[in-house]
Amino acid sequence: MSKAAQVYKQIGELQRRYLEASVGKESLLQMLYESEISEQVYNSNAIENSTLSLEETDKILRQINLDRFITERELFEAKNLARVVEYLHQKALGEELSIDGILLLHKMLMSNIRDEIAGRFRDLTEWVRVGSHIAADPNDILKLLQEMLITYQVSGQEHIIKRLARFHLTFEDIHPFVDGNGRIGRVLNNSLLIRSGHVPINIKFIDRSVYYDAFAAFDSKGETSIMEIIVGQALCSSYHKRLAYLEGKSIISLGEHAKTAKLSHSNLINKAKRQTIEAFWEKGAWKIGV
Repeated sequence: MSKAAQVYKQIGELQRRYLEASVGKESLLQMLYESEISEQVYNSNAIENSTLSLEETDKILRQINLDRFITERELFEAKNLARVVEYLHQKALGEELSIDGILLLHKMLMSNIRDEIAGRFRDLTEWVRVGSHIAADPNDILKLLQEMLITYQVSGQEHIIKRLARFHLTFEDIHPFVDGNGRIGRVLNNSLLIRSGHVPINIKFIDRSVYYDAFAAFDSKGETSIMEIIVGQALCSSYHKRLAYLEGKSIISLGEHAKTAKLSHSNLINKAKRQTIEAFWEKGAWKIGV
């Protein structure tokens, strides 16, 4: 069995366990979702160079004053992205992803930050370069996005990991907006996961380097394998977290587990990163249900 096939099988089994364990536990699932909003907002904004910590992001979303000055932009970046995350959580199952829907999300994200570009694609004079990559010709944005949506829709026979990796890489390659492309792309990932019967994922700031490697590989060679690994591991981690709570396990840090079980902490961390043990990332640390 290939490595990809093994991951697909693992996710299928995790999804089966999750659906079985979640019956009658809607309130717990809602609590888990609400607890993850600040983490999703923190990580996505940090990837885009926000200086806010996870604790500061959480305080902003709970309307608690911070101990230091932050810019108005960072304040609205946190609040607006949380609003987008919550909106998609409510609408993902009921509304199929569309061009108009993407524009609405961008307007919500950039409101009070850059109102002049909020809710519109780049115009004919607005070219964007990300590193060495020059994004799509503004003339071609709408056509390319329509093709991206069609490709995703007609590839239903493929595994969600492969479909989502290609979708995310293509969206970021097009880079349809002047600003906000990464954050919109990552929330679109979760919208599509929820619609496909899976749970949302959190691409971590600490994985930013390999995340950028995935874009470089796609830009230079059209490869999606690195992003498939990122998506697959993030999805496994998300399932592992929910199952630890839903199945009533005792949740401890991976360091504590290493001491109790007399195992190598560094070895456990490597296994957690590869998702070969049922560990998950929560509030800036690896944890596990025992």
